[in-house]
Amino acid sequence: MNETPTPRSQAKADRREALLDAAASLFAERGFTRVSLEELGSAAGVSGPAVYRHFDGKQDVLAAILVDASSNLCRGAQTVIEHAATPRAALESLVQFHVEFALGNADVIRVQDRDLDSLTASDQHDVRALQRSYVELWVGVLSQLHPDAATTELRTRAHATFGLINSTPHSGRAGATSAVLERMALAALDA
Repeated sequence: MNETPTPRSQAKADRREALLDAAASLFAERGFTRVSLEELGSAAGVSGPAVYRHFDGKQDVLAAILVDASSNLCRGAQTVIEHAATPRAALESLVQFHVEFALGNADVIRVQDRDLDSLTASDQHDVRALQRSYVELWVGVLSQLHPDAATTELRTRAHATFGLINSTPHSGRAGATSAVLERMALAALDA
C-alpha cells in the first residue's frame, strides 16, 4: 500500500533530490575530486554538514547519482519492452527512452564518463552489473529483429548506439533534437 508522504518526509525527499541534482551539476563541471562537501551543500541551499542528514559523505552522493541512473535505465527499459507490441516497436521505444534520458541527464552522463573510477569497488561493481543488464535488454530485442546475427555483434550495435546518443552532452550544443538522434540511432542499429 502506498502511503501519502507527510510534508516532512516530502521535504526530506525533495532536499535529497536537490542535493543529487546539485552534485551532478558540480561534478560534471569540475569533477568529483574538485568539489567539497561545503560547496555541494551550498549549491543545494544547505550547509555542508547538513549533507550528512541525507548521505554518509561525498562518496555516497556519487554512488547515489550513478547507481540510481543505471538502475533507472534498467527499470525503464524493462517497462518499455513489456509494453511494446512488437520487437520493432520495442526497439524504437528503447531508442526514444535512451535519447530522452541522455538529453535530460547530460550532467549524469558526464559524471559517469569522468568519475566512475572514483566509486568504491562495490559501487563500481553495482553500476557495471546494471549496465550489463541494460545492454542485455537491448540485445534481447535486437536478437528478435536480427535472429541470424551473433550476440557479440548485437552487443556492439547496442554499445555503439549508446556512444552515439551519450556523446550529445559532450557536444555543448543545446540544439540537438531528439528526432535527429532517434533517426541516427535507429540507422546505426539497422546497419
